[in-house]
Parts: sequence; structure tokens; C-alpha cells
Amino acid sequence: MHVLITGGAGFLGAALANRLVGQGHHVRVLDDLSAGDRDRLDRRVAFTRGDTRDIPKLWTLLRGVDCVYHLAARVSVPESVLYPVEYNAVNVGGTVALMTAVRDAQVKRVVFASSGAAYGEQGAQPVSEAAPLRPATPYAVSKMAAEHYTLAIGALWGIETVILRVFNAYGPGQPLPPAHAPVIPQLLKQVLGGGSLVIYGSGEQTRDFVYLADVVDALQAAATAAGVDRTVMNVGSGSEVSINELVRVIEEVSGRAPHILHSSAESGGVSRLVADVRLAREKLGFRPRVSLEEGLRRVLMEDPQFVR
Repeated sequence: MHVLITGGAGFLGAALANRLVGQGHHVRVLDDLSAGDRDRLDRRVAFTRGDTRDIPKLWTLLRGVDCVYHLAARVSVPESVLYPVEYNAVNVGGTVALMTAVRDAQVKRVVFASSGAAYGEQGAQPVSEAAPLRPATPYAVSKMAAEHYTLAIGALWGIETVILRVFNAYGPGQPLPPAHAPVIPQLLKQVLGGGSLVIYGSGEQTRDFVYLADVVDALQAAATAAGVDRTVMNVGSGSEVSINELVRVIEEVSGRAPHILHSSAESGGVSRLVADVRLAREKLGFRPRVSLEEGLRRVLMEDPQFVR
């Protein structure tokens, strides 16, 4: 296949690009490097630096492409609260521009990486794709809006579109920015560094942590699966893990016992969230293979940030 991956130098995009090019596919990547790193990519990947809102550049990159993976986005929930205009411009405007260029280039299929954050607070768990969306942050709203644009433009112009709502992905190479870091690399850094670890609220708030390679499996399957046009599917582990439990597992796999501080301040996120992955299993043959314990061990063994 010939594929274009927007945001392909990011954490998830680079893993997908390297998997595909290693299997003999022709892979082009477009990334503005605001959060990506070109050094993550296999030398066989054709890299272009640029913005998904640059339609003339997209026209060139989309020539002969069979499938587009749209992963380019601003992804920090706390940052989106501070900069909603930027998040709307990049996540929504970039999606509309891409779909317009895809229409012009007559690409057959687009796979869009959305987010489980679009669900917001839900009573029933695990949450299925039929649940009403209740996005509570600009990031989540931007992902919901981008989903609707992808599906609407695809339906109007005969482009096959597949939406994957990815939950809390983690794995080797996940960036650890100085502010608003993802929970797993942040906790690992605190535990391995011997510092104190802060748990907000009760620590019983739950998330669905899904290993990077499992997400790549779902993305790869979505490019060629039959009968998935205009289908929205969850991609998660299907396991609900509290922050307290996550800390316990990190202690177990790292052999470290951190000093834990409890803060009465709330975490700011939803109280519970776990994916119902039955639809992805049915449509994509998706079966998460890596447990949380195994995934954390792989991060500790393979990620240069944490290898001891």
C-alpha cells in the first residue's frame, strides 16, 4: 500500500509508520514537528515537514495514496483549556483541510485517530460507541467536531472513513514534556527518580491504558478491513484501572516503593472511563495482547528515558 500519515513523527504516528515501512509498504509522513521528532522514523519513511492546513502541499503528498491516517493534532487536555483557539484551528481546521485535499486527490480511505476523551463523564461502564458524547474540554470538543467533519465530508464525496477512538495509549518513547505530561511516563519518572508521588483526590478515578503496539494493530487493520465505512470504534485495553492500582503495578514492576502524597485537589478528569472494544473485535479482529504489567515492563526495558 501507499499511505500518508499526518502527525507521523509523533509517538503513535512514528510507531505506525515504522511498522508499515518494515512490512514493505510505501509510507509518507507529514508533521510540523511541534511535538514530533524526525529521528523516531525509519530512514525508509518519506518525511515532509509541514502543516495539515497546507492544501497545496497535501495535493502533492496525496498522489497515488491508497489510505490516509490522520493523527496530526494538539493533544494536551490541560493545554487546550488555556488555548482553545489554537486547538480548534489545528484539530478541527486541519481535519477539514485534509478532507478537502483527500476529496480532490480521490483517495479511497481515511482512518482518523480520535479520542476516548470525547465521551466525557459517563454513568455506564464500559462505554460503548452508542454512548452520548459529553466532551468537557476544548481538546475533547475538537476531536468530536473533527469526527463529524470526517464522516460528513466522506459521505458527501464517497470517501471511506473509519474513526478510532483511542483511549490512554502508552509505550516506549512516549514524550515527557515539562508540563502536562501523560500519566504513565510521569509516574514512572517520579518513582524511578526516588521523589514523592502525588495522587490527586481519592486515587480511585479509573482509566483504560492501552499499549502502543495494540493501538498500531487496530490502525493497521482499519486501513483494509471490509464493511467499516463510516464506522466509529473504540480502541482500548477493555480493562478498568484506578490510579491507585496503576501505582501499585508500577511499584511491582520497578521494584521501587515511592513516597506517596495525597492531595485533596481533584484530578480534573472524569471519574471513570473504560472502553467497550467489542465492535473493534468484530470489525477489525482487534484483541489487545499486552497487559498493563507487561506493557510497563517493556517501557522500563526499552525506553531510554527509563532504562537503568
